[in-house]
Amino acid sequence: MDFRTKVERAQRLKQLHADHQPLVLPTVWDAWSARTAVAAGFPALTIGSHPLADSRGAEDHEGQTFEEVLAAVRPIIAAVDVPVSVDLEAGYGQKPADLVAGLIEVGGVGLNVEDTVHSDGGRVRSTQEHASYVAGLRAAADDAGVPVWVNGRTDLFIHAKDAAGVLDEAIERLRALEQAGADSVYPVGIQDDDELLTAVIAAIAIPVNSTAHPVKHDLERFRRLGVGRITYGPLLQIALTDTMKDMLGPWAP
Repeated sequence: MDFRTKVERAQRLKQLHADHQPLVLPTVWDAWSARTAVAAGFPALTIGSHPLADSRGAEDHEGQTFEEVLAAVRPIIAAVDVPVSVDLEAGYGQKPADLVAGLIEVGGVGLNVEDTVHSDGGRVRSTQEHASYVAGLRAAADDAGVPVWVNGRTDLFIHAKDAAGVLDEAIERLRALEQAGADSVYPVGIQDDDELLTAVIAAIAIPVNSTAHPVKHDLERFRRLGVGRITYGPLLQIALTDTMKDMLGPWAP
């Protein structure tokens, strides 16, 4: 893929976020799932770290190196002619400039980055540390001339015993990511809580990403709440796994 195509796809991804409320980005893990999602009519995709790892017999939570992830996503991105964003976990210990350079080199035009650093004992970055990392990603993309879409994720809700108890801290963190140059933010773990989703969306000016299950959740509900972007995480792969088990069960010895 040449440089001009990468820029065009990045610009297309940005426009899609503006055109769709919410923009649904199926989370895929190989060339087959990517082609299938595009054939179903989706104009852009995400590659998820969890389903990608499962498809390769690896562990999620940075169980692969950055180089291994790049080698795995390259043929997926090449298999389709739509913009593709890649979940890059906490960055695999890479400097922001190196992370962006690797992503762009394989044709990715968006990324997701979280604040749980699994390669460093699962610690959670501070608000300022995570915002600084996102700012570095934004600067690197600008310097490269490719408007990579940066989805800044926080895991504060899933780490908390009481999700509502960390709402103010989470909003502060998400606002810091917005100010640092994130194009969207992703508060993981509140997809079933209308009150928390509504509070976050009301406090943030950029699109808020929610996880969704392709069968159990309702797209209209997310639209009504004001969610700006939907990804499936591992839930599409899990749903297909359940269906496959049901299909194969009667044939088992």
